[in-house]
Amino acid sequence: MPFISCTTDGSDHLANLRRLVVARWVALALLAGLALLVPGTLEIPLPLVPLFTLIGIAALFNGIAHWHLRRAEMATAVELFTQLLIDIATLSALVFFSGGATNPLVSLLLPPVAIAALTLPVRCVVAIGIVAVAAYSALMVFYVPLPMSDASRATRLHLLGMWLTFAVSALMIAWFVVRMTRLIRERDAELAAAREQALRDERIMAIGTLAAGAAHELGTPLGTMALLAGELARDPQLPPAAREDIALLRQQLGVCKEIISGLARRAGAERLESSTAQAVDHWLAGVRQRWHALRPQAASRLEVAGAQPAPQVITDPRLEQAVLNLLNNAANASSAPIDIHLTWRDAQIVIEIHDHGPGFPPAVLQQGGQTAFPPHEHGSGIGLMLTRSAIEQIGGRLSLANPPAGGALARLELPQRS
Repeated sequence: MPFISCTTDGSDHLANLRRLVVARWVALALLAGLALLVPGTLEIPLPLVPLFTLIGIAALFNGIAHWHLRRAEMATAVELFTQLLIDIATLSALVFFSGGATNPLVSLLLPPVAIAALTLPVRCVVAIGIVAVAAYSALMVFYVPLPMSDASRATRLHLLGMWLTFAVSALMIAWFVVRMTRLIRERDAELAAAREQALRDERIMAIGTLAAGAAHELGTPLGTMALLAGELARDPQLPPAAREDIALLRQQLGVCKEIISGLARRAGAERLESSTAQAVDHWLAGVRQRWHALRPQAASRLEVAGAQPAPQVITDPRLEQAVLNLLNNAANASSAPIDIHLTWRDAQIVIEIHDHGPGFPPAVLQQGGQTAFPPHEHGSGIGLMLTRSAIEQIGGRLSLANPPAGGALARLELPQRS
């Protein structure tokens, strides 16, 4: 049965039903205006009592549907199918009391068929079409005729009514199709963005797997180097200058081992749910201090602006690595001190990292970390993509710009811990 097959659920049916309700208000207003104007201006007697009774019932029903749809979160094809059947029945009843198939408004049976073809499954469309054709056929035989003594005048009025019906039908169908087309474009854009995000996540997952393997393999040579550096440091004949260099080497080896251990831990069981919360100003100061331990030759200035106490931020390792990547990029771009600005307002935390280098190339500003760039003299070209992905995974946003004052600006917008 066609009625049984029209049970497909869809996220678009609710929007289509709301558009149908709006179009029905317009159609009912037009029909009511015609019923009021035609008897006086065109001298065509109409049975106003049954016509306005039907229009009133349809308006009441449409008001109930409008009230229901404002509170609904989903709709099914059955509801849309039923509403279109009601439209066909209402229009057929109105045309029955006003000349049947001789009334040019009978062509308004076409828009429900067009709407069904745009929004419903095939069997539902066939059912709507059969009902509309059956109603049109019945109105050719069963109807209340309108008394018209002048045949030529009746022909002219019929042609005028056909034009009006065509204009109304064309406007309704065009409006519905335009809204549907815009919805389809928006959905295609969302699907394309979701596919790109899935591809980025797949690449990042592969990079994470390789990083975990590299962390495991690098542990042994780093341990050997640390052991040899310790033995050299205990040599009593070592010159003071060399002893200072070995102390720095041991400190850097310790930092490398800590990074490797953290990388392996993050690739394993560590998850966002197990992360703790910390005041964002203390957290950022700690990240900056650890970064200076990695790059003691780099310089930076931290400026904090915001009402105290500072909001809490989830100390996710991915976020820390993202900030470190941006600081490294800024240090690679210029030897001048990096300006780090932290502020917060409402439910948002903003971190800005501003260097004084040549600025971002146009390709970087256009892609904005969507894809990896070819390897360059300072790295492998994937740091910005990993940074953007990490920030988006924790609900943040990364934007890049070249300020008028010069240099490059990376802006992180992060959610506060609720």
